[in-house]
Order: sequence, then C-alpha cells, then structure tokens
Amino acid sequence: MNRARFTTLSGMILAVAATRLLPHPPNVSPVAAMALFGGAYFEDKRLGFLIPLSAMFLSDLILGFHSTLPFVYGSFALITLMGFSLQKQKSFPRIATGVLLSSILFFVVTNFGVWLMENLYPKNFPGLLACYTAAVPFFRNTLIGDFGYSAVLFGAMELVERTYPNVKAYSRT
Repeated sequence: MNRARFTTLSGMILAVAATRLLPHPPNVSPVAAMALFGGAYFEDKRLGFLIPLSAMFLSDLILGFHSTLPFVYGSFALITLMGFSLQKQKSFPRIATGVLLSSILFFVVTNFGVWLMENLYPKNFPGLLACYTAAVPFFRNTLIGDFGYSAVLFGAMELVERTYPNVKAYSRT
C-alpha cells in the first residue's frame, strides 16, 4: 500500500473515532462505519482490522471499558469481514446493503452481550426477548450513525481518490 493511501485511510478512521469522544445522542457513533470502511479500503486485510480496531481501542481508553466490550469488538471484526466483500466493487447499493447488514449485526450481537453479561434481564428466552425489545428504540439512532458516518467515510474517500490519483489503490491486473 502506498504511503499516501495508508495515511489518508488511517487519518480518516482516527478522525471519526475521535468523534466518539464528543457529545452525541445514544448509539449515534462511527463504530460500524469504521469497521466496514476499513475492510473495504485496506487491501492488506491485517491493516483492515488493525487500524480501525486500534482507533476504537484508543477512544475506549478514554471512554472506559465495560462488560460487553468483547461483543462490541467481535461484531466490529465481523463487520470488517463484511467490508472485505466491498473491495472490488464499491457501488451505492452494495455499500448501503453493507451498512444495513452491519447495523443489524451490531444490534443482534451487542444486545445479546447485554443480556448475557449484565443483570438487567432474566437469563431465559423471555429475558432475551425483553432485552431486544428494550433496545429497538435505540436501533433508529444506530442506523442514523451507521449511514451518516459511512456516507462521510465512503464519500470522502471517493472524492479524495478522484482528486488525488496517488491515493488510489494500485490495480492488480
């Protein structure tokens, strides 16, 4: 990967990760967008995981840790894998589908983590359903954050690649 591309991608991810430190409505965050974007743009799959996860970890050092973090990071890794499927073809419908699936995946995995790790709900099927039901109102904000931050990241990168050809990925033909 060329230095200009690496610096641009890393800088964009760090910048949106820093927005987690600003006041924001619950669940309006760049978490899924960073993972999907990292998977979609870093040709080196290790960097696709490492850079977004590192940015997330740095912001978590300030925000603090909690019992459901393994579920957050697990869903983050799965979303990064989804991003890899966008590497060869980044069309609006494919990205939008990826964002929607990322939001759903994050909702399912992290709320399962809340049910499992916290003492808010009984550890039975009705308790699990109650946990998911209580989380539904927050899903709207998750979608807003995921689509908003994805639009910024994917849109900005498209603009950067068109404006600065040295940032484009090398073609492997």
